[in-house]
Amino acid sequence: MTTIRRFCCDDLLRFASVNLDHLTETFNMSFYMTYMARWPDYFHTAVNPGDRVMGYIMGKVEGQGESWHGHVTAVSVASEFRRQKLAKTLMHLLEEISDKMDKAYFVDLFVRASNMPAIRMYEKLGYVVYRRVLRYYSGEEDGLDMRKALSQDVDKKSIIPLKRPITPDELEYD
Repeated sequence: MTTIRRFCCDDLLRFASVNLDHLTETFNMSFYMTYMARWPDYFHTAVNPGDRVMGYIMGKVEGQGESWHGHVTAVSVASEFRRQKLAKTLMHLLEEISDKMDKAYFVDLFVRASNMPAIRMYEKLGYVVYRRVLRYYSGEEDGLDMRKALSQDVDKKSIIPLKRPITPDELEYD
């Protein structure tokens, strides 16, 4: 049976196998520690009965006004635990926290434009491509900014796609 719980410091020493996929962004330890300290409600892990890390989701809440949103910084599942709807479960958890706890208008994430399996999964979860970010990944590959409107966004304004691609320097960061 899988257990979903908050990510803790010990998990940093046990989750390397989850990050082996070449499409998974890997960050330094201080980055992960910052997320645990600032947005603990947005950082969860899935573990099996032997307490092995199967996957995790890391995110945050940011923005102002109608741009107040949950953000998926990373969601990753170890290859041997894929196709079990684990990523879907983790995504729903982050969406629920964003919607119910933080009253966010939407959840967004960035995905490589070439990562069709992930794009299809996000589309099945109700995400739409909001905009293309040219050369977002290492200045080489485009990224897609995908969004899903939450209950605060009654008119679904947050998911109306932009008509033109943007560059990374046009992104607004908080």
